[in-house]
Amino acid sequence: MLEGYVKDKTQKGLAGITIRLDKTSLGAVTDSVGFFKISNISNGDYTLFVNGIGVEPLARKITITEQNSTLELIATLTDELESIVVSGTLKETEISKSPILVEVYNDRFLQKNPAPTFFDALQNVNGIRPQIACSVCGTGGIQINGMESPYTMVLIDGMPIVSGLGTVYGLSGIPTSLIKRIEIVKGPASTLYGSEAVGGLINIITKSPKQADKIAFDVFGTSHLESNIDGSFSKKWNKISTMLSGNFYHFNNKRDVNQDNFIDIPLQQRFSVFNKWKVERIDEKVSSLALRYIQENRMGGVLDFNNSLRGSDQIYGESIYTKRFEAIGQYDLPTKEKISLMYSFNSHNQDSFYGNTPYMSTQRIAFGQILWNKPLSKKNDFLAGTAFRYTFYDDNSPATASPNNIDTNQPSKIYLPGVFVQNETKFNDKHSLLVATRYDYNSAHGSVVTPRLAYKFTANEDNIVRLNIGKGFRVVNLFTEDHAALTGARQVVIANNLRPEESWNANLSYQKTMVWSKNVLTLEGNGFYTHFINRILPDYNTDQNQIIYDNLDGFSTVRGFSLNADWMNDKGFKLNTGFTTMQSFIQENDQRTNQVLVSPFSATFNASYTFATLRTTIDWTGNLYSPMPLVLVENDPRPSKSPWYSIQNIQLTTTLAHNIQIYGGVKNFLNFIPENPLFNPSQPFSETFDTAYGFASMQGIRGFLGVRWHLD
Repeated sequence: MLEGYVKDKTQKGLAGITIRLDKTSLGAVTDSVGFFKISNISNGDYTLFVNGIGVEPLARKITITEQNSTLELIATLTDELESIVVSGTLKETEISKSPILVEVYNDRFLQKNPAPTFFDALQNVNGIRPQIACSVCGTGGIQINGMESPYTMVLIDGMPIVSGLGTVYGLSGIPTSLIKRIEIVKGPASTLYGSEAVGGLINIITKSPKQADKIAFDVFGTSHLESNIDGSFSKKWNKISTMLSGNFYHFNNKRDVNQDNFIDIPLQQRFSVFNKWKVERIDEKVSSLALRYIQENRMGGVLDFNNSLRGSDQIYGESIYTKRFEAIGQYDLPTKEKISLMYSFNSHNQDSFYGNTPYMSTQRIAFGQILWNKPLSKKNDFLAGTAFRYTFYDDNSPATASPNNIDTNQPSKIYLPGVFVQNETKFNDKHSLLVATRYDYNSAHGSVVTPRLAYKFTANEDNIVRLNIGKGFRVVNLFTEDHAALTGARQVVIANNLRPEESWNANLSYQKTMVWSKNVLTLEGNGFYTHFINRILPDYNTDQNQIIYDNLDGFSTVRGFSLNADWMNDKGFKLNTGFTTMQSFIQENDQRTNQVLVSPFSATFNASYTFATLRTTIDWTGNLYSPMPLVLVENDPRPSKSPWYSIQNIQLTTTLAHNIQIYGGVKNFLNFIPENPLFNPSQPFSETFDTAYGFASMQGIRGFLGVRWHLD
């Protein structure tokens, strides 16, 4: 018999770790304190393999005799189990101790369904839905729990880089090769992050130069003639480290599977470069700076369209040239107190034509924030900060016209200073309470106050309850957020001066971990409720030739429940699955209507099995969506709801050596493609042409093959 413990370097027992003996079928899974036991072992020499979520693989040679002492194995943690998150509280916190529920997905999760961009990589995360907003140019956004993409704040290393105009095409400009992990908070985070964090936030944590491989490449292509190349280089000099990475994506294959004479998937050519520097200072003070540049050309439209016809009324096409620069930095002040300066800047330029409608726009956002983290006592941890955000926006649309003269341009300049305070009280090992509030002054709309409360009850490490209540607010720029305002032939009408949107949100979650025999199961249930006032929604129905924007004279509600399950056993099988069921409706003038493009039920799954002797893993990933209301036009013969549909993928990954992997498989092997995403495609310059009906990608079944290589 063999028994022992698996612990981390702090001597904390690790649950759910798989122990296997080579040359046998024997194994075990550690319990909640890291203990394991394997019986009926013949005497002899063996190699003991240790694997699990969040630990580096470990192999140790052992000898089994009649008398064996208790074995102690020290595992090296990866980010999955270290799980130091910052998104919920703006300070480093172990995920199990955070009063805010934070979901974490690392780079290995993203590799289960390889994708060139961050937007595509989120297809199989429960409660998250990448939404195609235009069936011609392929722009999209990210829904969280049924709330439209403008309510989702996307951060890079904690900085509000992707917002406003950047959300239109910027989400497809974030390559997955940059990502170390993704932190997701569902529910309002305006108290800490300000405007836009109404429905939730997604924080992309980029790879650390200190931990990056010296050289790494990831290259893959598809049978649709897509090609994606990622490469990186890192260097360390004493206390200074840097990483330089680049991404190139190319797709130039005009496909028209549904034979509507329009390109199914927009042609794209994208290049980005990312450079991150980090300096190690005394007392673990942080100094870091990251720079990123993106250039993308994309084109969609009639099959015969090319960029030489940009802006003409001969052949319909949509052509978008994008150039974007970003800078992100953090500097911890050299003081005894824990004071940090965080800053970012981005410049986004878009040169585009939608048919013969030009859209030329520039957005520049500068952001600075100072945080002071002060433990007041053993039970109270205090955080205070001040922030300032400046947004410059200019385009050739009515959004920046002078209110007195529509022919006079008047760029938007918004100043947004704010202050916030937060205190977390740990009454004991079981109870903690976080209370926070924020005050912002928007130069265009005045004062906004957003409070938040979070309570956490820990019965034990296997049973955790969290309750979060908070307020969110958002200031809207239609032409940077709603692509329907630009494409198609409908006239845009802004009925009144638009007021900031406000919401109240509540989330109640319960997390349960169970260890039995050689299995580990973690369940996480979450009930959510959001109540909106002043919500701004496009009205497609009052006049079929117009899109009318106004504050809702009533309220809207999103409410529902989600369940996530993670299961693994000692045989190499892992399953991550979940479902979300919800209602999203609008109440106005005593009439209730369901929100368009929101699925009442959705599910995701990620199943993996590793053939240890073959050093090969098979991944089966997918999602399922119930019928959702769609956007129709007058005399529209198309169905008012989407069908049930599922996008599923299969992949095999073989490790040839410790630093070489080959992977390949089939994406969308059920070959689901939505029907008739365009209305009246034969007359794209007419008033009845519309692109807002699409609800899923037109990219059907395709094979893919790739290789990963790195130098330690």
